[in-house]
Amino acid sequence: MTQQRIDEVPPADASDTYLDALRERLAADGCAVTATDWGDHRVLIGSRSDRKARWFGTKVELFVLAAAVPTVDAPAIAEFTGWALTYVKSLRSGLPGARNAAMVLPALVSTGVQPSAARWAAEDARILGTSLIARPLTVLTSAPGSAQVTMYAGGTVWGGMFTRHVLEKAALYYR
Repeated sequence: MTQQRIDEVPPADASDTYLDALRERLAADGCAVTATDWGDHRVLIGSRSDRKARWFGTKVELFVLAAAVPTVDAPAIAEFTGWALTYVKSLRSGLPGARNAAMVLPALVSTGVQPSAARWAAEDARILGTSLIARPLTVLTSAPGSAQVTMYAGGTVWGGMFTRHVLEKAALYYR
């Protein structure tokens, strides 16, 4: 039998620890940080918008949605990505179209990521309409402080001019 002091906090799950660190990285980068629910899971949301001269005045809104789940399989990451795209579509500010695009980084974080889920995430970006693009991620947290992140890192036809920006932000947030 293991003795535990009553005033001690049990060690945090690696996925919860990862989400706490993600929340801090989002806030440090100037994202508005909120939360919502996806079924029985709490979803961390970070959002920001940027406009750069090289984008010819187009504004890009970046949405980060991440939830900790017991295990990630291909159907779960596909369902979460679809939910995230629909959810972000309801949050969008401004007029969608050529002068306003949204990039979504939906991530499921777990100590158990099936290879099929990682392959699905790395396969391609997912597009809803012409101005809402998701790059799903799987995050395998084998221990607090370590993570293996899988996502699509290639270009897209729609929103291709934002690829470098989105990949830089993904690398900053998901490490």
